[in-house]
Amino acid sequence: MDKKKLKNLFKKKSVLITGGTGSLGNELAKIFLTEYSLRRLVIFSRDELKQSEMAKHYKKIDKKEILRFFLGDVRDADRLKFAMKDIDYVVHAAALKHVDLAEYNPIEHVNTNIIGAKNVIESAFDKDVHKVVALSTDKAANPVNLYGATKLVSDKLFVSANNISGDQKTRFSVVRYGNVANSRGSVLPYFLDLKKKGTTHFPITDKDMTRFWITLDESVRFVVECLKVMEGGEIFIPKLKSFKVTDLIKAIDSKAKIKLIGIRPGEKLHEVMCPNEEVQNTLEFKKNYIIYPSINKYAGRNLYNLNLRKRKGTNVNKNFEYNSKDNKEFLSISELKKELKRLKFKIS
Repeated sequence: MDKKKLKNLFKKKSVLITGGTGSLGNELAKIFLTEYSLRRLVIFSRDELKQSEMAKHYKKIDKKEILRFFLGDVRDADRLKFAMKDIDYVVHAAALKHVDLAEYNPIEHVNTNIIGAKNVIESAFDKDVHKVVALSTDKAANPVNLYGATKLVSDKLFVSANNISGDQKTRFSVVRYGNVANSRGSVLPYFLDLKKKGTTHFPITDKDMTRFWITLDESVRFVVECLKVMEGGEIFIPKLKSFKVTDLIKAIDSKAKIKLIGIRPGEKLHEVMCPNEEVQNTLEFKKNYIIYPSINKYAGRNLYNLNLRKRKGTNVNKNFEYNSKDNKEFLSISELKKELKRLKFKIS
């Protein structure tokens, strides 16, 4: 499929974003409103204050007045079905995401991240939605915390939903990446806020900790690209550079001192996106990896090794694991400084 056809996939179509008032939803809204000719863009979330603020923020660029807001919770299946009426594409971003809070509030995370995923799937089937892409996390790969476990179940639900679609057009895929550098709740804004307050010691759980680097704009554009090219059943994972958390601190403040505070409940030292246990189902492309389903009744109609742009993927080797520790590419302190300046953060 050529670029022009891919560009026109959203023309006169309706898109719904669950959890749409979050960092990703806001950035997605900006891209859909300024770069595509949608018929309707629906923001589905439970926070009326954030919806009100978002409506005011995008009033100037919503020239065709296509932006709509639905108050609701993904736990409420009836409300989801009502919101998905005449919707073509869904981006499922709603989730409870705090690792430490999940350890103390497991049932709440199960109800939102698992039952909510089930409700999204059933509502999409009920309203004959064309495509659904669900956002995942590195923590869903070999999970060691409750949050990661709920997202793993969510991923499995969305992938396996393709097996029961039959002749119905509705298809489901997943996009997985780690913490987004300049999103709310990530480590970067936290460190920058500490610097602003004059902190001389930056808390860190372990000096060896590493993470993948992806900006909000990059993550959103990857989601849009996957929504365009998905066929159903894929877990899409972008190829990214890694960084040491200690190097990020040095990039923010070259004179900063580090205070070791020990690992938090459920925290991982390194991000894993393609676990070694999935090598038999993992394909490598130029800019991303795809994990395809281990059990797939839909596979006969879906050639995962040939994407919609006719680019072939290759099988990874048996020792492969895509994690932030063993990644081939790392950002240096100077490169991190350039990234921070590009994101218009003040550093010293």
